[in-house]
Amino acid sequence: MKLNNEVVKSRVKHPEKVLQFGEGNFLRAFVDWIIDKMNKEADFNGSVVAVQPIANGLVHLLNEQDGLYTLYLRGIKNNEAVSEHFLIESISRGINPYADYDEYMKTAENPELRFIISNTTEAGIAFNENDKLEDRPQNSFPGKLTALLYKRYTAFNGSADKGLIIIPCELIDRNGDNLKSIILKYAELWKLGEGFIRWINESNTFCNTLVDRIVPGYPKDRIAEIHKELGYEDNLVVEGEQFHLWVIEGPKWIQKEFPTDKVGLNVLFVDDMTPYRTRKVRILNGAHTTMVPVSYLYGLETVRETVEDEVMGEFVRDALYEEIVPTLDLPKEELEGFAADVLDRFRNPFIKHYLMSIALNSMSKFETRVLPSILEYIKRKNELPKKLVFSLAALMAFYKGDRNGEPIELNDNQDILELYKEAWSKVDGSEESYKNLVKTILGYKNNWKMDLNEVKGLTDLVTHYLMQIEKLGIKKALEEVL
Repeated sequence: MKLNNEVVKSRVKHPEKVLQFGEGNFLRAFVDWIIDKMNKEADFNGSVVAVQPIANGLVHLLNEQDGLYTLYLRGIKNNEAVSEHFLIESISRGINPYADYDEYMKTAENPELRFIISNTTEAGIAFNENDKLEDRPQNSFPGKLTALLYKRYTAFNGSADKGLIIIPCELIDRNGDNLKSIILKYAELWKLGEGFIRWINESNTFCNTLVDRIVPGYPKDRIAEIHKELGYEDNLVVEGEQFHLWVIEGPKWIQKEFPTDKVGLNVLFVDDMTPYRTRKVRILNGAHTTMVPVSYLYGLETVRETVEDEVMGEFVRDALYEEIVPTLDLPKEELEGFAADVLDRFRNPFIKHYLMSIALNSMSKFETRVLPSILEYIKRKNELPKKLVFSLAALMAFYKGDRNGEPIELNDNQDILELYKEAWSKVDGSEESYKNLVKTILGYKNNWKMDLNEVKGLTDLVTHYLMQIEKLGIKKALEEVL
């Protein structure tokens, strides 16, 4: 039996309040789940029309299933490994604007439409100068959205109360501001008039956001047992972790219309999302990047093994709570709570997160995710953070490309790989040669945007740790730093 309305006899029909650009795994495991909860447990009373943002997509599968699909949430919840599933009923239908542009444009005339939500990948919020108003459809997502907004503006004679709340979820900084500036660029290019520009600026609300949930997607390796468990066939099953966070920077009144607080969700409406973005980059991404070279040289393969190992687990926890958290400006309780959530996510028994998949471009990742914590720690404590500096030394050992005689598949920009290859070729085992290598790497401004040799004591401590790792092995070297 296939999943469709026949399976769900009691399905409630809601007005189409949300137009969503994107029908992929992330939005269905995150936004559409949130809307489903607000429909079932609060008074949101709104459904989603999913628009396929590119020519190839899943809208046909979505419509075959009447917008229905099953979401599995699997991970640590209240200190226990929990796998649970939900039938998500928030999507009313899908539209492919490449096949039915008129139907897409008709949604602009719906008086009950209130929200635009999107996730069109990081590359989706981009200006394409070749897009035209008369295209059916425009190539870019902002082009399609501008055409739709202009249609709405004309259909309702520029009425202020027909403006929309626009909440993009693409993983770029200040995504709402970026999207708005591109729409205004199209308004100029297409000569849509001062009235439309004023309506965009005054009657529409663009929010900046931060989204966070790991979504592995369609569980193809266990789909047969899932269908057996569910009792129906679902081609759009999606898996996500238990943890979720949505930070929305925008006016507080939006929460009245989008009542996530009534269903106890981890959705924050804030005046400035910057500290939350910094928190995620430094704690979640920073912990990943800090652990990778140390744990991989230690002989481990996955994030979960790392945090569950007695020694490596202690190293990661110490780095997090003693050296990263103290450099951030949100309340300590909030930061430590987020750090605890991160460690739970790392322990998720349902997700196999390989260290080598995080190791891609480790040098630039270290610069954006870990170096700011090192510099801020020095500023606040007037000393070097030993665990983070040890990780930097381990990174240099990692880029030697050898783990106990087994080659490491290094994956980085060519200039980085050549820099290390030449630097390591000059090491002869003497302290001076190790120090020269460290000076070369720390002085590579293309990566660090500064000469790190100028940071007091850093060159000497990295050299000391690197020699310990090389001469005693990572396990013995870790004993000292712990």
